[in-house]
Amino acid sequence: MRKAWFFAARKRHSRSSDLRPAVVCGVFVLTAVAALASTPDWMKQAAQTPLQVYSAEVNAVVLLDEISANVSPSGEVHITHRKVFRILRPQGRDRGTVHVYFDNDTRLTYLKAWSITSEGEEYEARENDAVETTAFSESLYSDTKFKSLQIPASEKGSVIGYEYQQRQRSSVLQTLWMFQDEIPVRRARFVLELPPNWSYKVCWRNHATLAPQPSGQNRWIWELNDIDAIRPEPKMPNWRSVAGELGLSFAPGGSSRSLVIANTWADIGRWYADLTAGRRDISPEIKAKTQALLAGADGAYEKIRRLTDYVQHDIRYVAIEIGIGGYQPHSAAEVFSNRYGDCKDKATLLSAMLHEAGIESHYVLINSEREFLSEEFPSLLNFNHVVLAIRLPKEADAKNWYATVAHKELGTLLFFDPTDDSTPLGYLPPSLQANHGLLVATQGELLQLPVLPPNTNEIRRTAKLNVDASGNLTGNVHEVRTGPAAASLRQELLAVPKIQRQKVFQTLVGSLSDGAILTSANITNLDDSSSPLDLEYGFAVGGYGQHPGQLFLFRPCVLGHKGDDLLEDKPRQQAIVFSSTVYQTDTFELGYPAEYTISELPESVRYDSPFGDYESQTRVDSHVVHYTRTYRLKTLRVPVDELERLKEFFRKIADDERSYVILNSSPDVAQK
Repeated sequence: MRKAWFFAARKRHSRSSDLRPAVVCGVFVLTAVAALASTPDWMKQAAQTPLQVYSAEVNAVVLLDEISANVSPSGEVHITHRKVFRILRPQGRDRGTVHVYFDNDTRLTYLKAWSITSEGEEYEARENDAVETTAFSESLYSDTKFKSLQIPASEKGSVIGYEYQQRQRSSVLQTLWMFQDEIPVRRARFVLELPPNWSYKVCWRNHATLAPQPSGQNRWIWELNDIDAIRPEPKMPNWRSVAGELGLSFAPGGSSRSLVIANTWADIGRWYADLTAGRRDISPEIKAKTQALLAGADGAYEKIRRLTDYVQHDIRYVAIEIGIGGYQPHSAAEVFSNRYGDCKDKATLLSAMLHEAGIESHYVLINSEREFLSEEFPSLLNFNHVVLAIRLPKEADAKNWYATVAHKELGTLLFFDPTDDSTPLGYLPPSLQANHGLLVATQGELLQLPVLPPNTNEIRRTAKLNVDASGNLTGNVHEVRTGPAAASLRQELLAVPKIQRQKVFQTLVGSLSDGAILTSANITNLDDSSSPLDLEYGFAVGGYGQHPGQLFLFRPCVLGHKGDDLLEDKPRQQAIVFSSTVYQTDTFELGYPAEYTISELPESVRYDSPFGDYESQTRVDSHVVHYTRTYRLKTLRVPVDELERLKEFFRKIADDERSYVILNSSPDVAQK
């Protein structure tokens, strides 16, 4: 269900660099005509906009960001986009690429771009200079495409701009105006023109409500000036949850069931229920396959496990989105026959098979990005993904299934993503945790999916190590991973040929200990996502121990960095959002040369905070240093006013990781 997201994502035009790595291929061919370009008056006027004094971090400024939406009586929407930048520094040249989305329902009718250099030369690029590409590499066939156009002379001092027009025939009579950017915006305008007897309603997000200025019959203009930039920061919240946005819904005087009149989430749910009616009907082939899969199955747990495993791993993910296919799934019979489908197709087949097994389930419309959805703006534009809510029978033992919520009417609901073949039943991918989804039963109900506890994302690491008299460290590690920690590494390993997996291990070991060289590696349960990922590897680090005078120093915390330094930079503007909760344990045994004696051990520590807890202990026994620690991250979001406390928490952890065991040498060793 990718297409619904694009109706919103394409509005994120101000952040065009986000799209470029995924969709731009090939070489741009430019036709730049100096001194003959017909630069439009609106761009020349914008170029005269006086600039404020900006910091050295500002590489470009938006002089004009204007969108005009004209709705015809038939519901067809004509949208004109105009945008003008002034490039202040060489780093601002990345604003010189325009990406325009289109499909069979959203036609691109016009595309052109211009530039005015600091010397006054004018250049032009037209639509036939653009590169066209499909949006998704995994799509078997999709009408979702992009045109990417490079604006000539996109250099420091230039004013660059573009204009394009789209004609939309959508069942969703809504649009989004995203007027904030990563750079300052001097002027932003949205113009709406509706047919007689049509009405609209607005929803502002992250901005105070602004009344429009009437401009003729059924025509309104919203205008903003001097909009602050939003500085990108590591682990910041989703862009849509912090940037200013206006959501507009419009409708004719009478109602029409062919259009999504999204007054409430319940309305959207009813529309989607109608759209998917009959899609989960059982065919004889599905019935036979379900019976075969469930042969000998004992209880609801085993039935659900077998059916989810089949659809998750045996039905290939392929996106097929043509017209209404961006929303409507193929029939379960068609998906089963083809053995492939996209997210909503796989959810449809699984729901049909569960029904045949006597277990009911419901579609859940969701976005693959947490906090993308606006709760106050009921809209299909909020969604790009479909998962399933499985109604657990009362006899089902759900104690090991963490991805559940108790629904007041439907009982215990187990959320499951059939497209994520690395996340086992009972778990949720991090992006779906704490995310809002629309449960589609007889109508729609917005609900929040659960946050899984830290022990569902676990790394248990034990190591037997040795530091020789020269300070060289060698050892072997046994590591067990579950949840997202297992899923992410499993995906990385499976994505490369076996011969290249040693490189993945080397990168892993190098990230855990500076200068570490991999000496051996072994993987267990790589292809079994329902089991923990079991790793064994050996490594060596030269010069790990240090020899200042008669002392011998080494750090007992050999592997892993849990003290995050992301708050050591400039003060943040945004909250910190972690992908998931975490639970990690380390148990290290470090042998050291017999000719040395312990002078000092790091103190045991314990730190508790609202965000997490950390403790470590170091002891010695028979020339072996025993170091143990646990780390638990308990929350996903830390607000700005709590960041100083989080910084202090991470600093204490980093101090423990840098602490040393101090050894004294015997007199004989000192003389040598």
